Amino acid sequence: MKEKSITFLVLALVTGVLGFALGNFTGSQILRVLFIVFADLFVVSILAKGLFSNSTQLKKVKVRK
Repeated sequence: MKEKSITFLVLALVTGVLGFALGNFTGSQILRVLFIVFADLFVVSILAKGLFSNSTQLKKVKVRK
C-alpha cells in the first residue's frame, strides 16, 4: 500500500478531471465515484507511510526471563 501512493494520486487526478470538468456524459457518475475511491486510497497510503515507516532507530532487544 505504501508504494502505491503516487499511482493513487495520478488516478484520482485523472478521474477527478474527467468526472467533474468534462460535463455530463454517461460515465461521469462512475468517474466521480472512482475519484472518491482513489482519493481515499491516496490518503490512506500517505497515512500508512507516516505512521508505519521503517525506522532504523528501532532495535530488537533480547529480554531475559
